[in-house]
Amino acid sequence: MTYCIAASIDEGLVLVSDSRTNAGIDNVSSYSKMHVFDTPADRKLILLSAGNLATTQAVLEQLHRDKVKEAEVNLNNVECLSAAANYLGQVSVEKQKQHKEAAGQNAFDPSASFILAGQINHETHGAFMIYPQGNSITTSANTPFLQIGEIKYGKPVLDRFLKPETSLNEAARCCLVSMDSTVRSNASVGPPIELLIYRKDSFKLDEYYCFQDDDAYMLGLRRQWEDQLREAFAKLPMLDKKYVKPLIAKL
Repeated sequence: MTYCIAASIDEGLVLVSDSRTNAGIDNVSSYSKMHVFDTPADRKLILLSAGNLATTQAVLEQLHRDKVKEAEVNLNNVECLSAAANYLGQVSVEKQKQHKEAAGQNAFDPSASFILAGQINHETHGAFMIYPQGNSITTSANTPFLQIGEIKYGKPVLDRFLKPETSLNEAARCCLVSMDSTVRSNASVGPPIELLIYRKDSFKLDEYYCFQDDDAYMLGLRRQWEDQLREAFAKLPMLDKKYVKPLIAKL
């Protein structure tokens, strides 16, 4: 499984991804799911991936090939992020179709989903989630983040704390707590954990982190989060018996 997060807030972007792939309990390995493209100085684009690894690699190869061959549409010449997302969706659908046809009637699922984030020219920075069907959505003021993969364990903390006005540093810590919560609850998501912070209009990707599970920072983050949760839980109001109601048998 996989878990990837992209937060698009006023100050820029925060991207977090795990690196574990799982094809069974005896076939666990690590592949980076955060992909940075070599593009002209007027754009910075980052791709997060989840789903079938063969499809993901085929899509990445096609995107690279189109850039090298200067195809009519490629990541170096699209005019905006939404156009890049549409292009990526088309490539993804094509590769899934090829893999499905090659597999025949086998129960093979070639689906993959992506988050494309970055900034092109003077357009506002942003992020798009591309579904396996090729269509996409972007963030909003009410939901300034996107998730792919195993999303349910890490979503509550994002819902509670991530706002457009959240600072990049706070958003980064929030996303790391979301990732750690997922790692804690799902063995198919695991380190190394990659974190990339992009500051709007900088066109620089120089704030990249890669954490192992036993790194001092991650251990400290996990311990302090758990301690604060326990302390908060202990302060919750006790049940009040004035709310007790008679129980009526229904069977």
